Amino acid sequence: MFRLWAKLFENNHMLRDTVICDDSNETRTHKVFHSIEEVCYQFDLGKPIWLDANVTEFQRHSKARFRQDNFIEKIPFDYLEIQIIEED
Repeated sequence: MFRLWAKLFENNHMLRDTVICDDSNETRTHKVFHSIEEVCYQFDLGKPIWLDANVTEFQRHSKARFRQDNFIEKIPFDYLEIQIIEED
């Protein structure tokens, strides 16, 4: 089972969170991208752009934060944080 936890923060307070589960036989990368797509659908957000800093952080810690720089439109929160909480 693959599970990704997504959280929206503003002023160091969590506004909203969700956990996406994926039992498919896809690669880890595909599961991450599918999960982010589902998170953005649930939170009514545009998809974030992966910058080099996000990729490095995610590779090291299985966690990444997407701030205003990662979104094309204006976001009504400080950042979106994703974290893998369970992997196959």
